[in-house]
Amino acid sequence: MGKKIGISSYIIDNIYIISSSGVVGPKEKDGPLGKYFDYSYDKLLVNSKSFEKSEIELHKKAIDIAINKANINIDKIDIGYCGDLTNQIAVSSYMMRNISIPYIGIFAACSTLTLGLINAAFFLSSFGNYALVSTSSHNCTAERQFRYPNEYGAQRANTFTTTVTGAGAFVLANEIYDNYLNNNKVKLKITKVTVGKVVDGGINDSQDMGRAMAPACYHTIKTHLADFNMNVDDYDKIITGDLSFYGSKLLIDLFMLDNIDIRNVHEDTGMLIYDRNKQTVLSGGSGPGCIAAVLGGYIIKKMLNLEYNKILLCATGALMNTTILSQKETIPGICHAVTIETVQNKIGDEEN
Repeated sequence: MGKKIGISSYIIDNIYIISSSGVVGPKEKDGPLGKYFDYSYDKLLVNSKSFEKSEIELHKKAIDIAINKANINIDKIDIGYCGDLTNQIAVSSYMMRNISIPYIGIFAACSTLTLGLINAAFFLSSFGNYALVSTSSHNCTAERQFRYPNEYGAQRANTFTTTVTGAGAFVLANEIYDNYLNNNKVKLKITKVTVGKVVDGGINDSQDMGRAMAPACYHTIKTHLADFNMNVDDYDKIITGDLSFYGSKLLIDLFMLDNIDIRNVHEDTGMLIYDRNKQTVLSGGSGPGCIAAVLGGYIIKKMLNLEYNKILLCATGALMNTTILSQKETIPGICHAVTIETVQNKIGDEEN
């Protein structure tokens, strides 16, 4: 049983990520991390005539891969936490028509992934054995909903973040089962979480979401470190997603005001997924599918190879609504943080 620490943080006991996946579209496949993803599509339209149906297909593909990797039957999953960017999280809900497990739809914009991981960890601490967490986004569904359809050819500022066409899925378990223990030298354990607060930095530009989210990210990381009496250097990496170029710069500057330099440990998934010098993405990537695909397809592989042993995953969300934004409102931000650590064992040994 875990316990609450400080203002809004919790210690998590015996919750493990036993499988993951990362699925992406064509631009993401052509980016620096292309070889790490489990599956990629050559076109934005995936076996359908609409972008929404394409995202449904992409999201389900990520789930199928993660469940196959976990080597369990779908009916073993006790609950699924799934989300996306479409109105009424329609992509997740329509997708789950074909996946017969208990389902809770979640939304926290680009921070939906860590919201799902936290909810799954809380659930498994008291109930059930397995949980599914998945999120997705699609460039063409999100852009026409939150800003302008790509077909309009609207002028975009340098601060603009490109919505990632991608999805990631994760299977969590509340203990190590034999099939997992006997085949893996490295286990991935969720050990700490911090639930974020809504923070409004005063940005009202929907083309500057990175800087709109940065103050919330700064607040959550500071709270996390204070609650657990830690320093930034206690982590191999503090991974944000997705502040992209301008939001990441603001986050670094905010910590510099506290005489804390995070540059050696900080990485942003919106910066990792694209090559800004070679691809037309302006500030970088965004969307709940960005951090999910990068975590599931790239970061977890690095952790299983022991290149990282302890990371703080900080997914950030711009809680914007186009109707309210047109009423001259600013954009509130949110950030939820999850600590993931490696646990090494010899094959066949029992866990200490």
